[in-house]
Amino acid sequence: MGMTEEVRIPCLHIDGTGSDTVVQKAITERDCGALRLIVFDHSEGDAAHEASLEQLRQICAEAIVPVIGAGNVKRVEDIKKLIYAGCAMAVLNFRKDSNIEMLQEVSERFGKNRIAVYVPDAEVFKQNKELIETFADLLICDDAYAEVICRLTKMGIFSCNTSLRAAQPLQSDLSLQPHFTWADMKTDAAGLVPCVVQDDATGEVLMLAYMNEESFAETCRSGRMTYWSRSRQELWKKGLTSGHLQFVRSMQIDCDNDTLLARVTQIGAACHTGNRTCFYRSLVDPVSEKKQMASVLNDVYQVILDRQQHPKEGSYTNYLFDKGIDKILKKLGEEATEIIIASKNPEKQETVYEMSDFLYHMMVLMAEKGITWDDLARELANR
Repeated sequence: MGMTEEVRIPCLHIDGTGSDTVVQKAITERDCGALRLIVFDHSEGDAAHEASLEQLRQICAEAIVPVIGAGNVKRVEDIKKLIYAGCAMAVLNFRKDSNIEMLQEVSERFGKNRIAVYVPDAEVFKQNKELIETFADLLICDDAYAEVICRLTKMGIFSCNTSLRAAQPLQSDLSLQPHFTWADMKTDAAGLVPCVVQDDATGEVLMLAYMNEESFAETCRSGRMTYWSRSRQELWKKGLTSGHLQFVRSMQIDCDNDTLLARVTQIGAACHTGNRTCFYRSLVDPVSEKKQMASVLNDVYQVILDRQQHPKEGSYTNYLFDKGIDKILKKLGEEATEIIIASKNPEKQETVYEMSDFLYHMMVLMAEKGITWDDLARELANR
């Protein structure tokens, strides 16, 4: 497998001291063209560890890119704490036998997509290859072993020397093979097609820009959104000067073949004003919180139904469906217990997290039993 271009993955090291400095560095690093931010906790002692977790919460709140939490993982509870702090992923260090032993448990509990594994050398990866590929979503290793390990797996790999090396999922993203040619598209009089740009992680609409044949080809070649600037009459690779890059995750074409929809990983701000999205001004008051919640629940439920009808390899939802009703009910019971335990603690966010987990597993059960939100709404309305 050939090497991809290197992409900066900044690494921060915390130990429970210098909180303001560490958080400020995270704010600085978030706009440097990074795909993610790795934070290593080197704290010693309970008090320092709690201070580190507080630092991590601040970093996760400030960082625009996803944060990967690592260090001080000795038991399942430590993985939970990293996720509660806001980390997109938590790292198991395979230097420790205890971390190897808990991989399957934390993967099934929190989801494979939340788990990364650090391997100290290629031999450790070879010995645990099947386990890692089954229950983890990302590999982290020292730079010296990155190229060797890349030849052994299709998993994404981060090297600890702050570069992304030969990550197969990103490599395929960086060489898109469109199902449509430019000739299939209906352009305007200037040979352009509008492209709506959406955040792949949140679904937020970020901007609207235009593509011509050359910019479309460059986007597919590089995996980075490239447009045609109508004002400057030249190619415009988004973020080339500002560092606010857009990495393509998928592209779709509408029913009339005259508009594109791109889902991207946005680094920094999409708008030239510095706002995250170009659509930051409201013309009409937003809908109520109740309506927003209903929309979120319905969207999640639709994703679960889609996984049920169109299974996706590595999907935790499909894992539950494959295991059947007994596994789904077991998980639902576990999550109900977790709500009770979390509610005894003063921290509200822990209870919010467990309630959200419960709702997700409840929706999996709804899909398994053919129950819809309309069914529940009718029942509640009659009470």
